[in-house]
Amino acid sequence: MTDFIPSRAAALARLQQFLPNAGAHYERRRNADQGPAARDNVSLLSPALRHRLLTEEEVLREVLTRHAFSAAEKFIQEVCWRTYWKGWLELRPSVWRSYRERVSELAAKLGDDAQADRSLRRRWLAAVEGNTGIGCFDAWVQELIETGYLHNHTRMWFASIWIFTLKLPWELGADFFYRHLLDGDPASNTLSWRWVGGLQTRGKHYLARADNIAKYTNGRWSPDGKLDETAGPLPPDELPAAGRIGELPRPRAGLRTALLLTEEDLHPESWPLAGLGEIAAIGGIEASSARSPLPVAESVQTYTRAALEDGLARAAAKWTRPAPAMAPGELLGWCRAQGIEQLVTGYAPVGPAAEGLAALAPRLAEEGIRLLPVRRAFDSAFWPHANKGFFQLRERIRPVLRELGLP
Repeated sequence: MTDFIPSRAAALARLQQFLPNAGAHYERRRNADQGPAARDNVSLLSPALRHRLLTEEEVLREVLTRHAFSAAEKFIQEVCWRTYWKGWLELRPSVWRSYRERVSELAAKLGDDAQADRSLRRRWLAAVEGNTGIGCFDAWVQELIETGYLHNHTRMWFASIWIFTLKLPWELGADFFYRHLLDGDPASNTLSWRWVGGLQTRGKHYLARADNIAKYTNGRWSPDGKLDETAGPLPPDELPAAGRIGELPRPRAGLRTALLLTEEDLHPESWPLAGLGEIAAIGGIEASSARSPLPVAESVQTYTRAALEDGLARAAAKWTRPAPAMAPGELLGWCRAQGIEQLVTGYAPVGPAAEGLAALAPRLAEEGIRLLPVRRAFDSAFWPHANKGFFQLRERIRPVLRELGLP
């Protein structure tokens, strides 16, 4: 069974283990789901990348040191898909807000009170408890709950069955994933579910087919006659026009400065902090429980807290300062006690952490404390190319990597 250890050291070890397979081996075998005990065809780095225990840039640098770009292009593209989704949502944050509002509306219907939709509740419970009678789907539910992970191809099959065979709202499926995936990411998760449903690329959806599942699970699953393989895409919604990636105010030297870690970026050693001067204090907050109005898996909260503690321990060692984790409500008092004038944090893309920071910023400002996110050059270079489809960004991968100094 896959074991995900929430530390940078473990992620670096996993990266080194995977590197020999990042080229032709990955391209040839990446779509096969051989079960949770046989994952040598994929990197298993997604939980670490999601929290930036490892950064995308350093993973790609290591891969390109070992392989030619052409040999590892498929793996490089998969890493950049995550970057594309983040940039796409950053340019269209209203899509995230609409998803969140819809999940809240649907969650209110899943109770056992007067607001409940009994039919929806019954069908949703069958799905999230793995009692649909579709053997592969029910097994994937248990795998997700037990491991916090599913193979990427399986996630597509799962989402398609949820939407087109079980006829359940895609938002509740995305929410189920988000509450249980250790690598649950606001952009990748939400937009991948939208893509399967045919909402991201107008009229183009993904249908799970029994023969495809049988082929890529090596016959472990073959749900013949169980799936709707003729369904059309979901009715389209209105996609907002892309905005732009704005400039961020720069931290000022000479102010008493603290670093604030969130689960969005736990490698503060590589934040762009040049010229900032002395770091007076370090702290961390996490918002994994805010992923949903429904209960977030304890495994997700445990992993995220431990990953935050790992990031804080490394920061404490680098800057020789105590680095406590705290609840968001404790942050203001901590800043007062430390005499902080500016609070510098790794940029939090659209999602619960960004929402939490946005709520804290005015209260900090009232105390004369500036909250200043710093954005990595990797994101600033790639996100503007997410204003259309992935093809546009894909064509820019090699030039942008060269601009960033990667081999």
